[in-house]
Amino acid sequence: MKSLEQHLINYALYHRDKRNIATHFVGVPLIVFAVVWMTFLPFGMFNLAQVTLSACLILIVSIYYLYLSPTLGSWMIGFLLLCQVAANYAFETVAQAGIGVIWFYMTGLALFVVGWVIQFIGHYFEGKKPAFADDLMGLLIGPLFVMMELLNKVGCFRALEQRINSEAGPYRP
Repeated sequence: MKSLEQHLINYALYHRDKRNIATHFVGVPLIVFAVVWMTFLPFGMFNLAQVTLSACLILIVSIYYLYLSPTLGSWMIGFLLLCQVAANYAFETVAQAGIGVIWFYMTGLALFVVGWVIQFIGHYFEGKKPAFADDLMGLLIGPLFVMMELLNKVGCFRALEQRINSEAGPYRP
């Protein structure tokens, strides 16, 4: 199994243009939020609690993120839980308003499409296809990459950033 650094280096090879990375600061979180939103499917479990498909997916992905990096994984879990809380709030609001749950899921789909359009604009600037086209793990690593880039902006993970840049090459303006 690849280490966090190996995954991030591989992902970084597809993301050296600063405009592409800038679009990822919007597109990737929007896609992650949309996936949580669209998988917010409540179901009862053993008549004890209401569970959602999104909560189950968050649990599985969180274990993997923590395995790769307890610190970066914890940041990702915080973001994923924030997405879950927002989706729950939106779902409850729609249900109470009697709007119809179909609009809830259509909104999630619209957010998903907008997020991908932003991503593809960024990859137009990059001149390269998205990383997941060659390695589906890019779909899981992309959010970690964006979180690391965001945390780099405030001075975190500098040594990791330097190792990634030494392997993947410098950013292009």
